[in-house]
Amino acid sequence: MESFKYTLLNGWGVMRWVRLALGLVFAYQAIMQHDTISALLSVFLLVQAIINTGCCGVQGCTVPQKQVKEIFAEETRFEEIK
Repeated sequence: MESFKYTLLNGWGVMRWVRLALGLVFAYQAIMQHDTISALLSVFLLVQAIINTGCCGVQGCTVPQKQVKEIFAEETRFEEIK
């Protein structure tokens, strides 16, 4: 329960606020127009805002950081031929 409380209260970025606002707008639209599609979209967006997930899970749509491996070349030895 502590984890859910932490997720609910922390990490409110711009996209999470946008999802919440759009969810509320679609909920209002669903109530006023008696529209099932708007209600389903509203529930989808509100759940995403509450549990802080995106389209693919928590930060699932971010581009992964590319790890650069350091390659150490062996020191080349040269022999002088006379």
